[in-house]
Amino acid sequence: MISLDNRLKTAAELCRIGKIAADVGCDHAQLACYLAENVSAAVIASDVRDGPLDAARKTVSEQGAGNVRIVKSDGLEKIDFADDVIICGMGGELIAEIIGGCKFTNPDTRFILQPMTKAEKLRTWLYKNGFEIIEERVSYDAGRAYSVMLAAFTGNSQDISEVFALTGKIADAMFLERIAAKLLKQADGMDKADALSGEAEHLRGIAAEIIKNSQKLK
Repeated sequence: MISLDNRLKTAAELCRIGKIAADVGCDHAQLACYLAENVSAAVIASDVRDGPLDAARKTVSEQGAGNVRIVKSDGLEKIDFADDVIICGMGGELIAEIIGGCKFTNPDTRFILQPMTKAEKLRTWLYKNGFEIIEERVSYDAGRAYSVMLAAFTGNSQDISEVFALTGKIADAMFLERIAAKLLKQADGMDKADALSGEAEHLRGIAAEIIKNSQKLK
C-alpha cells in the first residue's frame, strides 16, 4: 500500500476515477502506483532520466502494479494519449513547456499541475494558450505550501490580471497572505534603490488587493 505525502495526495484527488493517467516526471512512481491501485484504470509513468525510471520499475514491481507502464520520455514526447496528465514537482515554466508539446490535448483532457516555482508564469501561459483553471487547491506539507491546479483546454486565449496570475482560484486565506507577504518583502528590498520606488509601490498595491481578498475568506 502506497502512502502519499499531502502534496501528491492532493494531486491524486483531482484525478478522475477509471481514466487513463500519465504521471510525467514520475520519480519513484509512488503517485503512479497509488493512482493505479485507487483511482485510474491504467497509468503511464514517465521520466526522461534513467535513475528515476529504474526506481519506478522497482516500485511498480514491489507493488505488483500490472496496470502501470513505464516510459522513457522527454515530457509528453513519447506519450500518445492520457485522459489525466499529472505534472508535479517542476518549475512553472517547464510545466508550461511540457503541456505545449502535448499531442493529444482536447477539451476532455485534464491537466493536474503542481508547480514548485513560477506558478504565476504557468497561470499566465495557460490562459494565453487557451486553457482554463477549473479548480485550484492548496496543500501544506512539511512547513511548505503548494498550489495544485486542475486545468483543461478551452481554445479561448485570455489575458489575466497580475493578481489572478499570482493567486489563481485559490480560496485559502493563509496561502494568500503568504503571497502578499512575499510581495511586501520584495517591495521593501526595492526601497533602497530610488529607481525601483515605482515598482515597489506597484507591488504593495497588488499585495493590498490580495490581502483584501484573503480577508473575505475568513
